Amino acid sequence: MSEWLVLSLAMAAACAVVLSIAFLNHRRIGEDDDPNETPDVIEYMTMMIGVIYAIVLGLAIAGVWEGRGAAQEYVRQEAQALHEISVRSEVYPAEVRARIRADVDAYVTYVVNTEWKVMAEQGELTDRGAQLLERIRRDVTDYVPQSDHEGQAYQPLVDQVAVVDDVRSARGDSAGATMPGVVWFGLIAGALVTVGLIFTLQIRRSFREMLLAGLFSALIAFLLFLIWDFDAPFGRGISATAEPFLNQFSHLDLGG
Repeated sequence: MSEWLVLSLAMAAACAVVLSIAFLNHRRIGEDDDPNETPDVIEYMTMMIGVIYAIVLGLAIAGVWEGRGAAQEYVRQEAQALHEISVRSEVYPAEVRARIRADVDAYVTYVVNTEWKVMAEQGELTDRGAQLLERIRRDVTDYVPQSDHEGQAYQPLVDQVAVVDDVRSARGDSAGATMPGVVWFGLIAGALVTVGLIFTLQIRRSFREMLLAGLFSALIAFLLFLIWDFDAPFGRGISATAEPFLNQFSHLDLGG
């Protein structure tokens, strides 16, 4: 059973239970009942719906902002690990050191100038980036240390390559949209209900009421746009940046 069907059945069941209880309770009311003595619950229900929707909006904004922060942290860790590989290869012979650093530079240049655009537009990594990372791995692991000093540097270099591989995968997982479709359905439906409840309070055409209604609707639209903008950490306006790569590899011609 799909999640959309389960959601529809749950919502229909909740509505049916509430309406059934209200109908049965109405039949029990006597003819001498005075509805004016019963508190009007419309304002209370409107307020509670607004509060619940505000909580949902706040959680959604916090979630996508946290996802953006995590994506930026993955970039920082990847850039730092690549920098460590380039620096720690200093103990190796000149030929090996030059090969490792050249392949690190090639990987960083490709990630910033090419793969970054692919992540933004398609929400995924590229095979070419994986091939360049594998070349760095082969440079590090295929070399047999010739001295104790080189042997002491070997395992840390291998560990840094593993870190790059790990955070690269995490970066790829963060490249696409993270908000599930069912959440978007709830956010948009909640916005329509919340704004629609304005009309249950018999809003008039006075300047003050129309201004407040317009500002409230604009605020809801802005918050939904903010969630949408943060939902793709690499693909939209307020996105994660390649600044860590630019800082660690300032000697390269990086587009950023």
